[in-house]
Amino acid sequence: MQLTGMLHGAKLLEHVEFPTAEVLGPDASEGQIQDLIKRHGQVFIKPLFRGGVGKKGKSGLIGKASDLKTALAEKERLYFAEHKHGNATAKANGVTFEGGVPAEHEIYFSITDDTRFRAPTITITHKGGVDIEELGKDEIRTVPFDALTGLKAFVIANALTDIGAPREVISPLVQHLPKLWELMHHYGMTTLELNPIRMRADKNGRLTPVACDFKCGFDRDDPRVARLNLPDHLFAADVSAFEQEVNELRTHQGQSDVFVINEKGTILAPTFGGGANSLVTEVLGEAASISSDFGGNPPYEKMKEVARICYRHFLRQSNVLFIIGGKSNNTDIHETLRAMGDALREHFSQHGPTPLYVVVGRGGPNLVRGFGALAEACDALGVPYRFFGFDSAISEVVNYAKKVDEWMRAEGRAQIAAHLGIAAPVQDTPVQSTARPTDHVTATATAPTAAALTATPAAAPATGAAIDHAADMATATAAPATNHAALQAAAH
Repeated sequence: MQLTGMLHGAKLLEHVEFPTAEVLGPDASEGQIQDLIKRHGQVFIKPLFRGGVGKKGKSGLIGKASDLKTALAEKERLYFAEHKHGNATAKANGVTFEGGVPAEHEIYFSITDDTRFRAPTITITHKGGVDIEELGKDEIRTVPFDALTGLKAFVIANALTDIGAPREVISPLVQHLPKLWELMHHYGMTTLELNPIRMRADKNGRLTPVACDFKCGFDRDDPRVARLNLPDHLFAADVSAFEQEVNELRTHQGQSDVFVINEKGTILAPTFGGGANSLVTEVLGEAASISSDFGGNPPYEKMKEVARICYRHFLRQSNVLFIIGGKSNNTDIHETLRAMGDALREHFSQHGPTPLYVVVGRGGPNLVRGFGALAEACDALGVPYRFFGFDSAISEVVNYAKKVDEWMRAEGRAQIAAHLGIAAPVQDTPVQSTARPTDHVTATATAPTAAALTATPAAAPATGAAIDHAADMATATAAPATNHAALQAAAH
């Protein structure tokens, strides 16, 4: 989610005339706050965070007041509140005051693209106001619909009937909820969520859905987003300097989506493709520095600049440079790997060598040429590496990278540092482990003895062709020749 809260959400919902709670911004005067309390009986005070930040209620970051003194005290408490969500910490800069909406029923509703159905999909329950993960499957309905015909009233009605929603809420929801598809579709949104929608009764007892919280995400490359004239700072979440630099490289060709998972992670994993990104992020966990997707056939110049930024921020602390993706259809593997290899050369030249192990798992056009270009760069720098082709199971390659990281933490980092003739940088949280990769460093005139670096390692993935550099520690010239033969084998 890129935008949360009713301060801007109410303005977006006005485009489709969806009812919303009355909201005042952080610049509201005491008189305006007092008047809001007088008309609604109570107000909710919520901190303003940049970007999409959830779980505020569970963290005690939503205040409630029925008098001005309490409202101002809550404003003081929450104005610069800090909120930790996942591995990130967000800091508020302001609050909103939202008029209370008395209601008996609360609704959860969202629209998003669901890969299971390959279609836009609604999720709805008449037991909103809570995390829907806490509800049983029989209390929620997830229903795909045709984007060409849009969200029809009968889709809403059938879903609510199936979960036994009260009859009095169905009719007003059927009238209003289809408007939200118009908002999402016409303004370049990828996700939209209202939780809760409170069913406010008028003097005749007729219910009206009122949005009391808002979340959405946008496709920033969709020109329809510009129709909303949203200020740029709404999309500038509390990002790190690294994320900001990479985001500035967004172009029509090639993705550059990044998120810092752990600023002290020891596996730098530039990833290509959303599926690979999900797997890598889940399996590597806290060991990964970033979650990324650099697919979409990025040109050489862009990929080199992205790699240069990644290396500058994370390479010194990293044990493993893990370049991973599935078998691409149109991404030129030679261009991307050549760019990353050239950026690695330049980084070593400008900032000095660092103990590193390179693991690559990739498939696609010009794969062998790409492996050759990156292998040449690693050979020149004296960095050990292992490459896996498209016929290797990606999950096993990810697990292999984890084993390399464990071995590097235990002893490999010091060994490679000695081979490079440098002192091994001290890491914050070393992990003792006996796991080692199947190969170590290439022997050169300055390398340590073969006996010091050739202990039997843990098993590598059993499937697929792999390009293995530095398996022979005794002969300085044997490894490049072996690599060339492995490259030819991988081509077949």
